[in-house]
Amino acid sequence: MMKRTKTICPFCGCGCTFYILSEDDRIMGIEPSPSSPVNKGMLCVKGWNAHEFVHSPERLTDPLVRKYGELVKTTWEEALRLVVGRLTDLKKKFGPRALAFLCSAKVTNEENYLFMKLARAVFGTNNVDHCARL
Repeated sequence: MMKRTKTICPFCGCGCTFYILSEDDRIMGIEPSPSSPVNKGMLCVKGWNAHEFVHSPERLTDPLVRKYGELVKTTWEEALRLVVGRLTDLKKKFGPRALAFLCSAKVTNEENYLFMKLARAVFGTNNVDHCARL
């Protein structure tokens, strides 16, 4: 049976509402919300295709690090340790204003909020941006 889950499109700040159509824990499509005062039952191209990356065979599912010029699969622990270490070193050497954090439209608004809090509260920088533009 097809399940409908109401959500807000993450691709820009407009706040269009749509339903994610799923079956057996697999996203099958997107349906705009006809009752939304923002998008009034319509979606842009990004909204209509907001789900396609989830099951894409090109999607990265494991962290990759560069070793000797090549990208190699690693554990999340090693990747996070590397990132935290390098960001901490840059902050110590150049100050927090030298850091910048770029959020993604392919995660939830809540996850982007937490990412922003990480940048500001932990690393002390307000240099936070988002990849989506109208």
